[in-house]
Amino acid sequence: MGKRRLSREFALQILFQLDITKDPLQKGIDLFWAIREFPDEIKEFANCLVDGTIKNLVFIDQCISSFATNWSLSRMPTVDRNILRFSVYEILFKPEIPDKVSINEALEIAKEYGTDESPPFINGILDKISKGKTKLLSSYSRKK
Repeated sequence: MGKRRLSREFALQILFQLDITKDPLQKGIDLFWAIREFPDEIKEFANCLVDGTIKNLVFIDQCISSFATNWSLSRMPTVDRNILRFSVYEILFKPEIPDKVSINEALEIAKEYGTDESPPFINGILDKISKGKTKLLSSYSRKK
């Protein structure tokens, strides 16, 4: 498994933990890494995804909600919701990562951690967000 994939899986686990516990960001990150020993580059990318996702969570959740037809965020499985969150962060705020890579990584993680329905559900939403990225980012910059 690649380092970035492992970082994304850790980001999912941290976001899942934060979603359930409602702990503050830094406390959640510190608790997660307190019992794990991994190279700094893996931890740094995972922490970057988590930090960026949480700092932009309101906007990210609005984006997901606008494309998740007939699904509210609260009804989504926690795993799917958090895969979507960090993947939307990557698509919208990490231009150095191609959208196709972000989407593919999300789908592979969904196959491992989600249900049989997770990959097509996540793919549909991420594909729409990727295609609407310019418009979404334009509306985000106007709000700031």
